[in-house]
Amino acid sequence: MKPKDRTAHNGRHSAEFQPYGTVVHRAISLDDRVRSSACERLNQILADTITLRDMYKKHHWQVSGPAFYQLHLLFDKHFGEQSELVDELAERIQTLGGVAIAMAHDVAETTHIERPPRGRENPNTQLFRLLQAHEQIIAETREAAEWAAKAGDHGTNDLLISNVLRTNEFQVWFITEQLASAGVEGRESEEAAEMAASGHRRVHNA
Repeated sequence: MKPKDRTAHNGRHSAEFQPYGTVVHRAISLDDRVRSSACERLNQILADTITLRDMYKKHHWQVSGPAFYQLHLLFDKHFGEQSELVDELAERIQTLGGVAIAMAHDVAETTHIERPPRGRENPNTQLFRLLQAHEQIIAETREAAEWAAKAGDHGTNDLLISNVLRTNEFQVWFITEQLASAGVEGRESEEAAEMAASGHRRVHNA
C-alpha cells in the first residue's frame, strides 16, 4: 500500500506521511493483509503495555507504607522492563510497515486497561491493579502469538512469546509473591480488586 498525504478536515494541508492503520511495502515475504492484521494486534498490545508501564511509574512515585522501599524499587524495575517492551513492540510494528501508536491521548482511547484514579491508593490495591493489567496483556499476547504462528509471521510470534509473554509472566510471579507475603492471595485479591475498580467507576459516574 503506497503512503500518501491526507488533507485535514479544516482544509489545511496535513504533514501526515502515512495514515495510522495502514502499512507500506516491506520486502520481508509477508502478505500485506498479514502485516496489517499483525500491526493492529500489536498496536493493541502496545497501547496496553504503555498503560501498564505508566501505571508502574505512578505506583513507584506514590507507594507508601511498611513495604515502601522494596515496592518502590520493584515498581521501578518493572517499569524499566515494560519500557523495553514498548520499544520492541513499536519497532516491530514499524518493521512490518505499520505506524506504531505513540501519543498519550491515542493510547488512552485504545487501551483496554482501566484507568486508575489520580490519587494515591494503598499498596495492595496498587498490586491488584497491576495483576489485572498483566492478565489483560497476557491474554492478548497469547491470542496474537497463536494467530501470528498460523499466519506465518514468525518474527511477531517470537517477539510476543520470547519477550512480551515471558516478561509479563515473570512480573506476575513477583507481584503475586509480594501479595502473598502481605497475607493476601487467591479469591481475596480478586474481590479487593473488583471493589477498587467499582469504587473508581462510582467516582467517575458521580
